[in-house]
Amino acid sequence: MRVLLAAVLLISGFASAQITLNNSDFADGGDTVRMSTATDPAIDFLSTGANYTWDFSGLVAESQVLKNYNDLSGVSTLMQFLFGAFAPPKYQATNYTASDDLPLDQFGSFLPVNISEVNAVSKNSADSITSIGLSIVVDGNEVPFKSDTIETRYKFPANFGDVYSSRGYTNLDLNPIFDAVWIQYRQRSSNIDGWGQVTTPFGTFDAIRMRHVIQEQDSLYIGQFGQWIELPIPTSNIYEWWATGELEPVLRITTSDFNGTETVTDIEYRDAYDPLIAGASELVTNVNVYPNPAQDELKLEGFQEGSSYIVLSSDGKLVQSGNIDFTSQILALDDFESGAYVLFVKNTDGSFSKATFVKQ
Repeated sequence: MRVLLAAVLLISGFASAQITLNNSDFADGGDTVRMSTATDPAIDFLSTGANYTWDFSGLVAESQVLKNYNDLSGVSTLMQFLFGAFAPPKYQATNYTASDDLPLDQFGSFLPVNISEVNAVSKNSADSITSIGLSIVVDGNEVPFKSDTIETRYKFPANFGDVYSSRGYTNLDLNPIFDAVWIQYRQRSSNIDGWGQVTTPFGTFDAIRMRHVIQEQDSLYIGQFGQWIELPIPTSNIYEWWATGELEPVLRITTSDFNGTETVTDIEYRDAYDPLIAGASELVTNVNVYPNPAQDELKLEGFQEGSSYIVLSSDGKLVQSGNIDFTSQILALDDFESGAYVLFVKNTDGSFSKATFVKQ
């Protein structure tokens, strides 16, 4: 009887690790998610299976980005017309976010216009997340496009063993800004091929592993040339480790297939804020601290209780870190050498503040 009970507990323990993902586990309008990027050409992206353990704890962040999933409040009238509440239901967007799905490294070189921004427009619904269009900024003009064929990126509920495929077709006619037409055709094959635990520098998570194979054919017509130009796009493979409630994969590895060999082109993972590598534009507010210059102590006022802070020296070294327990707090400077310092504060609402001061 004890052996049987132990077996039941063991089996139930394994079953509980097989998570199920729903649309609420994925980012949508109004969400922000921090991702770090790393480089490791030899990273193992192929190993997977049931009750598998992946260890990527050795990744070292080289840069960070705060991904913004914007809702449609404040967008242009044309964006509202194509993707707002009065659009057909399948085209009613729930978010748009910066995207690199448009191969500007090849596409842009053919055009005497500047494409400064590309956004992917998506619809997050109970049964799927779909790519319903693109919005690009050409020479300062925002031009949105609906996808004629809507690509399904994720299906819900998502469980180990699920297999599905989808395709997308988008026709971007740049007239009258410029006499050019770009056509993108994508074929996606997705497979949830693993479950278990994954460890990254951000932590250890119960996860399922997805693999997406994307074959893309792109063509460009330029009126002044009078012909179509084929843009060769290698097959890409996207490996994702998803955990519940994280909004983005806790790890994503992208490869390109060159002559049958997969080459790692991108590694990104969920991470905590690191001011040494994060973009300076993410610092929402500059705040004052006093006295400045300071001698023995620095007074902090107006910060949110429960916020965390770090102090960096002028050469980027971490000098002190801690929490802000009161809206008015004193920072002791006894152990600080004379010089300039930067105080970074992560506020409880997710925003960031910065202050500079001098220790005499």
